[in-house]
Amino acid sequence: MIQDIAPHKLHNEFIPDRSAGPDDQVFVFDGNQCLVKIDAGQLILPTVSLLDAGEYTYLFAVDDDTYYRAAPPVVKAPEGFEFMKLYNIRRAGTGPLEKMFALYTAYHLDKWYKESSYCGRCGHSTGHSAVERAMVCPVCGNIIYPRINPAVIVGIRNGDKMLVTKYANRDNVPYYALVAGFAEIGETLEETVAREVYEEVGLRVKNITYYKSQPWGTAADILVGFYCDVDGDDTVNLDKNELKEAMWVTSEEIELQPDGYSLTNDMMTRFKLGLN
Repeated sequence: MIQDIAPHKLHNEFIPDRSAGPDDQVFVFDGNQCLVKIDAGQLILPTVSLLDAGEYTYLFAVDDDTYYRAAPPVVKAPEGFEFMKLYNIRRAGTGPLEKMFALYTAYHLDKWYKESSYCGRCGHSTGHSAVERAMVCPVCGNIIYPRINPAVIVGIRNGDKMLVTKYANRDNVPYYALVAGFAEIGETLEETVAREVYEEVGLRVKNITYYKSQPWGTAADILVGFYCDVDGDDTVNLDKNELKEAMWVTSEEIELQPDGYSLTNDMMTRFKLGLN
């Protein structure tokens, strides 16, 4: 999966006084687009020396590679660089994996910084905390931490079959996925699994078992994977607002996604190989 970057290591510790050097790499986002250059399938980011951003915010390091975000956004791209959608960068088979993980993680943080520039309590502009990764309101003292949304991915088994789905609102995504959804206030993750499955495909489930989790920066998620078994009637009743397709398939019939980044694909692969 995208976070499985060993032997490389993400160092996401907060370092408030770290200053950007000329060779440090910079993420510049415009919505869901990032300023990049793709050379022979490799993801290249601009360095501080190529930009004139005026202000840089330290994000994290991967091994000895240090990453910042530029704020305010850079208007003019350096020669050879262009803004590309994250989805297109991913589907182009861009590498290396540790750089792609850095891209997704940086997008998560960049979006949070932009959405936290004003206090949600009193409306005043916020500033960076000097002691932790947080934005602080100087007027009312409100502290805003990076937002992480818990969501479940559900592999529903029916004997030798698994339920695969396609989203109703993602015509640009031709690949099959699994039932998924966000946890609601007051729910356990197991309760989220049962509710989402019933809401999206009208099935009751049992034997809900945790498998693995994954950070997923494009939606500020922590994805939590569960397997379970259909309980009783296996007739699918589709919520067409959420899904356009859902069907039971055998392990031989499962069509995997074209890359190994997602927890969804990992869970489908395990079922296909008879490991779950």
